[in-house]
Amino acid sequence: MCFLITTLQGNFSGKKMKYYIIAGEASGDLHGSNLIKELIKKDSAVNFRGWGGNKMEAAGTYIVKHYKDLAFMGFAEVIKNLPTIFSNLTFCKKDILAYKPDVLILIDYPGFNLRIAKWAKQQKIKVVYYISPQIWAWKESRVQSIKRDVDKMLVILPFEKNFYKKFDVEVTYVGHPLAEVISDFNAANPDIKKEKIVAVLPGSRKQEISIKLPIMLQVAESFPDYNFIVAKAPSVENTLYEQYLQPYKNVSFVSDDTYNLLSKSAAAMVTSGTATLETALFKVPQIICYKGGKISYEIAKRLIKIKYIGLVNLIMNKEVVKELIQDELNVTNLVKELKLLLEDTDKIKSIKNDYDQLSNLLQGSGNASANAAQEIHIFLTP
Repeated sequence: MCFLITTLQGNFSGKKMKYYIIAGEASGDLHGSNLIKELIKKDSAVNFRGWGGNKMEAAGTYIVKHYKDLAFMGFAEVIKNLPTIFSNLTFCKKDILAYKPDVLILIDYPGFNLRIAKWAKQQKIKVVYYISPQIWAWKESRVQSIKRDVDKMLVILPFEKNFYKKFDVEVTYVGHPLAEVISDFNAANPDIKKEKIVAVLPGSRKQEISIKLPIMLQVAESFPDYNFIVAKAPSVENTLYEQYLQPYKNVSFVSDDTYNLLSKSAAAMVTSGTATLETALFKVPQIICYKGGKISYEIAKRLIKIKYIGLVNLIMNKEVVKELIQDELNVTNLVKELKLLLEDTDKIKSIKNDYDQLSNLLQGSGNASANAAQEIHIFLTP
């Protein structure tokens, strides 16, 4: 039975609105939870059901499937797990039909969510997409299916509105939800000081952690005066990390404490993705680290059209922070780049100045979750 959440404020039409939300990754769970909190402020009685994680559950959603059971990284890995993916799609469709939502809210996770959007449109279910798939990076042709199947697209990166405009698709820029999350954290923790800590953020999927973390941790031997602290993904068991941390005296890990870690860190080594933006908004100089399976990387290299893989560099349209990709991600290069981030004052100052500009870009529209909830409210109001 879905959680029933009641507030003192009025809802759209006096009936209990039913939302079905699908988030397939940790970042989607975070942004989904904050969106849910803002939607609750606008509804007197609402029901939430969907796919996500602990944060969405805590916000009031009945979780049908946890994102930790959905994450497959890379082309080869996805192909290997196709039976599971198709089974999940079938199950999801049946669950949506049984629930009969007033609206389906999809959060990123494009390989799965775009298929659900196409099906939902055929069922005459209203579809809102919050956090656009990165079709500007690859699979640009997906813009046509979005135009056909999505009723309302809410984007969070400044350049995405102009991208969609090229294809005559109207979208709404709501700002980036991380800006408000980190601003709130900093306001609540004003006294945290920088320490001799290097944050290590190797991703949230087991495959990527196993490939990258052993390389990233070898760097610790070259910086004995610093503590290297790994941000553990909540959906991954401790034993995966412990086997890699064991040889090093100045390496440890933390669980569910990434923001506290970043706020104290002098520098960071970060897997590409949302974590690069989080690190930048905490004003931590970073190295972006990416290494995938050989087959997956060779396929991606031929398909991806963008100049950079890090969101920080993409938004600023220049190399604000160093990207070490595939074979370039090795101990020698990491030691060299990390030394610059810890000792070169001019380099550090330049990065932080760029971070300030980035922060201004992302905060320009105010509270992204509140903006998104307002857009959904307007969309659903008769």
